[in-house]
Amino acid sequence: MKQLINSVKNTAGEKERTAVLRLEMDYELATLFEAMSNQNEDLKLKSKQKLEKIRQELLRLKAL
Repeated sequence: MKQLINSVKNTAGEKERTAVLRLEMDYELATLFEAMSNQNEDLKLKSKQKLEKIRQELLRLKAL
């Protein structure tokens, strides 16, 4: 019974984290678009690195 309760808690936590990551991803994509429009290479690189970290975490959570 405890395993079932822990499983439900973990699933809810993962869903919440996934939602937050998707919001972060949307923000970073907008930032990347702005950097590309302004030809800001520094900001482009930083956004791509952040997006890669988000992608890796989403893959770890099996949400992507």
